This record gives sequence, C-alpha cells and structure tokens, in this order.
Amino acid sequence: MSHLLSELPAYAWLLLGVAAFLVGFSKTSLPGINTVLIAIFAALMPAKQSTGALLVLLIVGDIFAVWTYRRHARWRVLLRLAPAVVGGLLLGVLFLALADDSSVRRVIGVILLVVVAFTVWRRWFAGPAASAATGSPGPGARWASIGYGSLGGLTTMVANAGGPVMSMYFLAARFPVKEFLGTAAWFFAMVNVAKLPFSVGLGLVTWGSLVLDLVLIPGVIAGALLGRWVASRVPQRVFEVGVLVVTVAGAGWLLV
Repeated sequence: MSHLLSELPAYAWLLLGVAAFLVGFSKTSLPGINTVLIAIFAALMPAKQSTGALLVLLIVGDIFAVWTYRRHARWRVLLRLAPAVVGGLLLGVLFLALADDSSVRRVIGVILLVVVAFTVWRRWFAGPAASAATGSPGPGARWASIGYGSLGGLTTMVANAGGPVMSMYFLAARFPVKEFLGTAAWFFAMVNVAKLPFSVGLGLVTWGSLVLDLVLIPGVIAGALLGRWVASRVPQRVFEVGVLVVTVAGAGWLLV
C-alpha cells in the first residue's frame, strides 16, 4: 500500500479527495450516495485494499452523523434488523477470505448495478403499496427486515455498499427525515465498527491505508459539515437522478 501511495498521480489524489468529501457529505445528508465514492476508491486502488481504506473514513463520517442525529434513531427497527445483518456480514467475511482481487472488483461493480436498479424500481415504479411494505407490522415487515438486513450486511462487508440498500429500507418504512438520518447513522456506526476487526484480520486495513486515511480525513470533516447545512436545501429528486447516472458509469468501469 505504501508503494502504491507514492505512485498515485495528482488526478488520483484529487479524485480520492472528492471521494473523502462525499463520505462526510453522505453521512450527514444523503446516505445512499456512497456508491460514487466506492467506485472511485475501487478504480484507483486494488479492490480489497480500497474497502479497508474506505472503512476508516466511513467510521470518521459516522462519528459526525451520530453526533448530529443521535436522538432520532428508531431502536426497535435496528434490533429487528440485527440478526440478518450479522449473517450477511459473516457471509461477506467468508467471500473476502476466498476471493481474489479481480473477483472482488467485479462483485463490487455488480453490487452497485443491482443496487441502482433496485433503487430505481423501488422509488419510481413499485408504487405506494411497495413503499409502505416495510413500515407495516406483520410477516411483510419481517421478511423485509431479513432481506434488506442480510443484503445490507453482505454488501457493506464486501464493498462498503450497504448505504443504498438500507436507504431503500428506511425510505420504504416512510421515516421522517430526521428519524431516517438518525436510524441510518446509528446503524452504520455500529456495523462499521463491527467490521473493523474482520478487516484488520483479512489484511484490508494496514499501516499504509491508515496513512492514506490521515491525509483524507479533513475532506471527510468538510463534507460532513457541509452536509449538515445543505441536507434540507438540495432538491432530492434531481440529486438522486445525478447520483444514479454517475453510479452506473462507475459500476460499468469496474466491470470492464
């Protein structure tokens, strides 16, 4: 990793700085946009190492998100999700232990495309009945928790890509904005800290990746502070369309 850092060209550092800024911005404003920064990291670094370097930055962003929205989480929802999320995390650890870097890179690309497709379907084509599904009690809510939770755990362990998956779950439950952001903040803070020992054990977090993180942390802080300010000012629909387009392009890049 240290050898890689010394060889990164100026444009790569610029893109990594943008990605670090988006980490903070996504944590305090729009949790689902982190697919863009995942694509940037995975395109500029070996895929496995990119997940470890990004994880530490995500934890820094989580600190700001929890600090901002700490009083607005729905803990009953988090507890309902916990068993499926743990199962998905363990499956992701097994995959990372067995897969080579090329496989991880392509899986990240596939995950991003699947998440984008599901996001588009859920938001614009599924209709109000599907949107209300996870907000109602009963078997539908239970199966939604299992499905979203396990996929969220798997995607966040393999590619740090659980943000869009869980955003869809919280949106379908029709949370008010602050409860959405507060529940998401606590969810990812706990999940990302739980992932850290596994990532260290798998060699994904190294001294070299920590040096990179130290350089990029100011960008995370700046993004988090700006995200707090603009959270209620950016037109949601316009922003989401732009993010989806960029994410598809990034995922396609990873699959080539």
